[in-house]
Amino acid sequence: MTTLTDHNYLTKAAGGWLTWGLFWLAITVLAAGLFFSPGFDVLLDAWSRPEYSHGPLIPVLSAIMFLRELKEYPPQPGPKSDRWQGVILVLVSITVALTGKLFHADSLVAYAMILWVGGVLLISFGWQTGKHFWPPVLHLVFMLPLPGMLYYEVSTFLQLISSELGVWFLRLAGVPVFLDGNIIDLGVLKLHVAEACSGLRYLFPILSFSYIFAFLYQGPKWHKVVLLLAAAPIAVFMNSVRIAMAGILMQHFGAEWLEGFTHFFEGWVIFMSSVLLLFVLAFVLVKLNPRQLSLTEALDLDTHGWFPQLARLKLVQPSRALILAAIMMILAASAWPLVPDRTPTSPERFSFSVFPKQVGDWRQLGDERRFAPEIERSLGADDYIAVQFSRSPSEPRLDFFSAWYEDLSADGVQHTPEICLPGAGWEIAKVERVDISENLGLTESFNVNRVVIQKEQERMLVYYWFTHMGRAMPRNTAAKISVLTRGVMAGRLDGAIIRLISPIAEGQSEAEVEEQMSDLLTELLPRLPRFIPEP
Repeated sequence: MTTLTDHNYLTKAAGGWLTWGLFWLAITVLAAGLFFSPGFDVLLDAWSRPEYSHGPLIPVLSAIMFLRELKEYPPQPGPKSDRWQGVILVLVSITVALTGKLFHADSLVAYAMILWVGGVLLISFGWQTGKHFWPPVLHLVFMLPLPGMLYYEVSTFLQLISSELGVWFLRLAGVPVFLDGNIIDLGVLKLHVAEACSGLRYLFPILSFSYIFAFLYQGPKWHKVVLLLAAAPIAVFMNSVRIAMAGILMQHFGAEWLEGFTHFFEGWVIFMSSVLLLFVLAFVLVKLNPRQLSLTEALDLDTHGWFPQLARLKLVQPSRALILAAIMMILAASAWPLVPDRTPTSPERFSFSVFPKQVGDWRQLGDERRFAPEIERSLGADDYIAVQFSRSPSEPRLDFFSAWYEDLSADGVQHTPEICLPGAGWEIAKVERVDISENLGLTESFNVNRVVIQKEQERMLVYYWFTHMGRAMPRNTAAKISVLTRGVMAGRLDGAIIRLISPIAEGQSEAEVEEQMSDLLTELLPRLPRFIPEP
């Protein structure tokens, strides 16, 4: 309810826009725009991709949510002494952004912008009022791209689930089908559940929609939690229905029906169906509400008085906290060009094309394999090698693969074996991180990932690890951290992934296989620095 005092202040806000408070707020925003410019580049690049094409709507929706919340908290006259929490948050955002700029991780700059928005709101309205505006600020997270490594892990996980459910729906519809990883075999035709069909392009907008839905829902908190958590399974479930529909179309009409308008229309139908399921879930929850509200009553859709709240910007005071925040942003934007540029250099190395055909007793079999163009684009490597080695025609063939990246600072190695192998139909039976230095006769530790995979009766043993500046690391995240710390200081952002696969024959022990792999690695490791440079 608006009081007489509130009315007086809103009347005052209806005056001119030329106030010192707005002046310092405008200076802060302009300086922040310059300082966070790399973050805007990240957003524009992400929004050009289908899964993040909803991104431009997120700031608009967050602004509308903010106006709705602002209506709930009328103006509070008088000076405020609780603005300094906002200054601290602005300082944290500057620190995070500077870290991203220094380490060539522009995505951190984009994340820091959200912290900055929260800080400015706390400065403008004070802690007691500003702390209630966290829902629209948190909603801004949905405009940001996922970190590359997380994106591919989530995408692969959703691909596998969508494939399994899609095949289940196809069998339910009486369509004979066989699933091999992400390949749905329909007999004459095969349907590949690629990253674009993982469900991410539905998941992100549906999560944003469910967030707003829960925000407007006037029911118990556990209802809100259910609405939020339901978004992901609904999106994956409906995407599986979409894959099944694609399989049915391919079976009866051919692959050309999946192109153009049909694929576009199919996607929008699935998205709107997901939204409809959210409404159905909300309707069920309303019926469980002891207050017996209708769905229209349970959703606060009253927009009356929202947009007049914009006039309250005129009430922003030229406080010391706001002036300090403006000065901080000006100094940060001005000082950054003065920081010496630590542009990394690409070390000299030999191309994998001249990798030796024989190492010790091990001889390369056949020519080097080259991947299909779409796989190469997905791999994103600057150079790679995929060959088989064997000591004699009667002995097992060991697959050796390595991919070298000139710059790992952006996303790191995205397609790791634990992500790719299940997509090819292999099941991961066991994963562990082991030190194989004793097997290789090394004095220093040499930690790798040891993975046992299987497909029907076939079993294989996999070693893989990442390397940066001569240091072997089993974790992708460790390699990325090394690149962003040791690498930036040394001017080296390059790195690689190395993988070795050996079949496990029937009756053969894993120890025997490891002995063969260690023998080949003993010959390979001394030769790798020519192709994967060390310090």
